Parts: sequence; structure tokens; C-alpha cells
Amino acid sequence: MKITRVETFLVPPRWLFCRVETDEGVVGWGEPVVEGRAEVVRAAVDVLAELLLGQDPLRIEDHWQVMSKGGFYRGGPVLSSAVAGLDQALWDIAGKTYGAPVHALLGGPVRDRVRVYAWVGGDEPAQLSEQIAAQVEAGFTAVKMNAAGATSPIPTPAETAAIVARVGAAREALGPGRDVAVDFHGRFTAAGARRVLAELAPLHPLFVEEPVLPEHSHQLAGLVASSPVPLATGERLYGRAEFLPALTAGIAVAQPDLSHAGGISEVHRIASLAEAYGAQLAPHCPLGPIALAASLQVAFATPNFLIQEQSRGIHYNKDADLLSYLVDPAPFRFVDGHALRGDAPGLGITVDEAAVRAADRTGHAWRNPVWRHPDGSFAEW
Repeated sequence: MKITRVETFLVPPRWLFCRVETDEGVVGWGEPVVEGRAEVVRAAVDVLAELLLGQDPLRIEDHWQVMSKGGFYRGGPVLSSAVAGLDQALWDIAGKTYGAPVHALLGGPVRDRVRVYAWVGGDEPAQLSEQIAAQVEAGFTAVKMNAAGATSPIPTPAETAAIVARVGAAREALGPGRDVAVDFHGRFTAAGARRVLAELAPLHPLFVEEPVLPEHSHQLAGLVASSPVPLATGERLYGRAEFLPALTAGIAVAQPDLSHAGGISEVHRIASLAEAYGAQLAPHCPLGPIALAASLQVAFATPNFLIQEQSRGIHYNKDADLLSYLVDPAPFRFVDGHALRGDAPGLGITVDEAAVRAADRTGHAWRNPVWRHPDGSFAEW
């Protein structure tokens, strides 16, 4: 079997899909994207496709090594995301070829269902309470929320109080039997994060995500030592080597993204590395259906898995949603806040190719907003 064609599709609201075709008619799908830079990743996929055409798709590890290391300059979000989507597609082909789900090829399932969480927003506690009530009604046992919007690097007492009030409203709406995770999004300095973490501790967040920017990972050890709240990071780390300092620092939860951190192959290895440090895996995935399908396959085969992010109803999905490009929504029909393990081959989903091709004719040019502080200076988004 040989790879004969690699295609990419810009699909709303902000995704990039890739399709890898073989001469035996087996097709694999992947989701290689950097949010806000989809066109750039598309170009990277086109370049990497030169290494795959005419090759045996089942040599997944060799392809990963060559795509990741065959160029003198390596790494970074664009290249790692391009590799990630192609890697997902190759695993999809392998599963379909062997007639098995990817999790079976990764060593077999270690669980029958995967806990997932829903994203909630709301700038005011009342709005937040309403949104959480809706998610609880839908069966979810955990939600994630942003701590704040554009905030001072060292939050003022008023800003800190507003953050605590919002998380407090979430805790009240959820009760003691459900979880809330809080995303700092790298918007604070280490000193600012330390101040807010201490105030949030009595509300028992499941974890606090990205307490500092990824380039400030050298400050994580001090934060871990002083924080009563479990800390998580990883959506902007792209391989094992970048996760190692964070794990050594003692983070509780590693959050690689299956569409950024080298795909199924690399995230499976990151999960094993995290296990050696006693950290749990909670893959980042505010993306599309292929990224989520890949994430779930890893989750089913990962002993130290904690919880899975997913994008149904997330505020980015205005033009399309998680189910818009699937033939059958059953794989993402969550029951009591969990995704159930299936036995469909490959990634376990059937992509609606006609819908994808139609969407690509429109395409998108999604960009994240650029925020500024009241004094006009740049603010972290």
C-alpha cells in the first residue's frame, strides 16, 4: 500500500483538516492546525507531504521521525501541528487497515469510558450559574472557565475579588460533587498567579491551567511548591523535551494538544513520560471532530488519563460545531459526562467528505483578538 495523495481543507469555524489517500482506497483523516494560523500550517503540510507520497502509510513511527527531524530546523507550533495532523491520518489508515480502533493498536483499552468537560463563559456570576446549570442538566460532571479577561499582570484587589466571585459562583452551581477547572491562559505573572491561587484554594478547583506563559516554565517549580491548587500546563508545549521541565517542576496535569504536539505518536509518549512523574493527562482540545477523536483514542489507552476537553457549544463555534462534518454523531454522544468506548476502526469517526469539501470552498481566515490594557500596552489573550 502506498500514499498517493495528501489534501488539506480550511473548514469553518477555524479548523484545518487533512486527508491522506492510498492506492488501495484506504483514506485517513487528521486535523493539523494552529488556531489563527491555519493557512501557514496548510503550507507546512504541503511541504511535508513530499516525504509521504509513494511511501507505505503503515510505517508510522518512521514517518514521524523523518517529518519531525528530517529538516535541520525542527519543532515549533507550525511544524509540530503539521506533523500532528498527518500522524493522526496515518494512525487512522492503520486502524482501518487492521480493522481495529487506534486505542487497540496502542496497547488496548484501559477504560470503558472517558470523562469529558464542557467550557463555560459568562462575565458575570449570574450568567455563569445559568450556563453551568445547563451543562449539569446535560449530564456533565465538570466544566472549565477562564479566570478573567485582560487583567493586570499582578491583579489588583478588585480584580482578584472578581475572579474569586466568579469561581465561587461556579462552585455553588456545581456543588461539592462536580468539578471546575480554571484557565489562567498565561495572563498573569508568577507573582500574580501566586496571589490568585491562594484565594482560589478554598473553592477546590480541579486544576488551574497555564498559571504562567510557557516561556516562563522555569517559574513553575516555585509556583507548584507554593500552590495548594493542582497546576496544569501544556497546550503550548510541542514535544517531550518541552514537557520535561514542566514535569520536573511538579505539575499535576499535562495538557498536550493532539493537533499541536506531534499527534497520536508523540502524545502517547508524553503520557508515558508524565506517568513517570506522577502527573495526569488531560489533552487540550477546543478544536474539531478529528482532533477530539484522536484525543479519545489516546485517552482510552492511557492509564494516567484524567479528563478530556471538547468543544461542543464553545463560543468559537459560530459557523459550525463539533458534529457538522460527521456522518454519524454517535461517537460524540456523551452519556453522564463521558464518551463511551467504541470499536469502529481507525479514529472511530466517519468524516462527511462532501461537507468538508463544500466548507473548504468558503474557507475561513480566523484570527484571535489582540487585547490591550487600559494604558494602551499589549495584553495577553
